[in-house]
Amino acid sequence: MDPVKTYEEKDAFARHCGVEVLEIGKGTARGRLKIGPEHLNGVDIVHGAAIFTLADAVFAAAANSHGYVAVAINVNISYLKATKEGILYAHAVEHNERGRVGCYTVTITDAAEQTVALFEGLVYRKF
Repeated sequence: MDPVKTYEEKDAFARHCGVEVLEIGKGTARGRLKIGPEHLNGVDIVHGAAIFTLADAVFAAAANSHGYVAVAINVNISYLKATKEGILYAHAVEHNERGRVGCYTVTITDAAEQTVALFEGLVYRKF
């Protein structure tokens, strides 16, 4: 069974927003968002919610990659660079595989590989 296809079928909101999960590994995931006019805010830069949605979807894919349910209990995002167009990429990395609480970071970059945002998240693992 393809974990990327399974994830994309289940996450209707991420799919609706245009998030594509490209790869899922044990405790990791990568994704992207092609920026369109619907992703811009009132000052013509990518809306923070669009960036957050990309980060959150990739975070969820990584956190749920072990075969049991993991749900977010706390997240934080720092926006470091404004962007207006192109493609944003997200890479989630797990920092602890064991225990009920999992810690992840997601780095969001633009096509020039400049960091746009940093996301940190904690999940509760239900096993």
